[in-house]
Amino acid sequence: MQLRFEIPDKFWGLFRSVNREAYMEALLNINEEYQYSNYFLTREVCIQVLSDMYIKKHFQLKQEEDETEFDLLETPASRTLKWLLRTGWLKKLEDYNTLATNIVIPDYAAIFIDAFERLGSEDMEETEIYIQNVYATLFSFKNDSRVNLSMLRTALVNTRRLNKALQDMLHNMDKFFGRLLDQQSYHELLKEHLEGYVEEIVRKKYHILKTSDNFYIYKTDIKKCLRDMRENEEWIGLVRERSKAMGDTKDDVVDLLDMIERGFDDIEHRISNMDKEHTKYVRATVTRLNYLLSGETDTKGLVVQLLNQMSAAVTEEQNTQVENRGNGYSYEEMLQLTGERMNMSLLEMLSEKSLYKRRKPREDFISQMAEDETIEDLNREDVLKLNRIQQRYSKQEIEAFIEEHMKDDVMDVEKLKIADEESFEKLILAYDYSTRRNSKYIVLEEDTPQIENGCYKYPALKFVRRGI
Repeated sequence: MQLRFEIPDKFWGLFRSVNREAYMEALLNINEEYQYSNYFLTREVCIQVLSDMYIKKHFQLKQEEDETEFDLLETPASRTLKWLLRTGWLKKLEDYNTLATNIVIPDYAAIFIDAFERLGSEDMEETEIYIQNVYATLFSFKNDSRVNLSMLRTALVNTRRLNKALQDMLHNMDKFFGRLLDQQSYHELLKEHLEGYVEEIVRKKYHILKTSDNFYIYKTDIKKCLRDMRENEEWIGLVRERSKAMGDTKDDVVDLLDMIERGFDDIEHRISNMDKEHTKYVRATVTRLNYLLSGETDTKGLVVQLLNQMSAAVTEEQNTQVENRGNGYSYEEMLQLTGERMNMSLLEMLSEKSLYKRRKPREDFISQMAEDETIEDLNREDVLKLNRIQQRYSKQEIEAFIEEHMKDDVMDVEKLKIADEESFEKLILAYDYSTRRNSKYIVLEEDTPQIENGCYKYPALKFVRRGI
């Protein structure tokens, strides 16, 4: 039975409760003590843990809808424990051997408590997922006959979790760009970059995948391991028989291998996107630093500050309808004072380049076209000359090649040493020459074997003179 069907209806009341922050913190403290005490807690231990929590945190516990005035007379620790037991976040377990009542955390509640711990802790990240772990799992599954499909599913789960961690990084990049633009000073920008982006992104999963746990190194080995397992049909048959004997017929081994391989393709795609976003962020950081550093030194930066002050003065006048506010000057007065001290028409105030460039006159396209070259038609002799096969070797050269290698009026190709392209081409032309009527030579019709001599492959022919 699935765990979600075991969750009681009152369980979801925590998320609507006015005391949800206190209940979440109480569950985290109980879970910590729960693990330390070997997963069994008495009521007295829970009350003591919750009492210590309320002393440290100073939560103000408000009245719940189902609580009575009599319940409010109890201590906050006791009220919290009762509420968690009543809603199913905790459960009583009777031990009849020791005649004691233990308090345990149900399986479904443990999943949510783990989520609370991840939401409340900055150090809880997916950095424990390594490519080496996936590689080790696949290697063990391939070479150990005792393992089952559960190990292959573990590799698939880790692949998906790694994909999820990378996708979360991509989805959260926009907040770093937003925080980058909010910084108004040089030291604030450096602090945001070093303590914000570098700590949250670079030094965690993204940094690991680019250094010690380099994805591209292990990807090749993992792809090869998956390919070897998929192509070994005998091994796949043994895995299927073993899984069937164990009653594990939910998934097929080939389907799991395909999903893992597809997951690694997705990881590669996301890392590529992360590289692009990282480059964009670093470029934006450098641009913002240059802007902040030069804002009070160069002419453009000073002009921008002046225009911002003028804009603020206009906005304040519109809101208050009163002059002489803000810096003590209205918009018109500020503009007049600026004009007295600065020549705003100078080109260096507006742009380093000229505002206007004389365009070149448009040239007539047709008049600039070159005259078409006239090509005379080819006559019959020219066409035949172009279509004629250009032979590299003449008839006399082919006959000389055959005579040179003849012994007792027979040229045995099997005894030749064909080691270059020229000899191989002459051998082919010799065979073509022997098939003609006016040829001096003929090839004996025999079932000849194939000769492999380096990169050349040819039949073991025998050439003899015609009439022999």
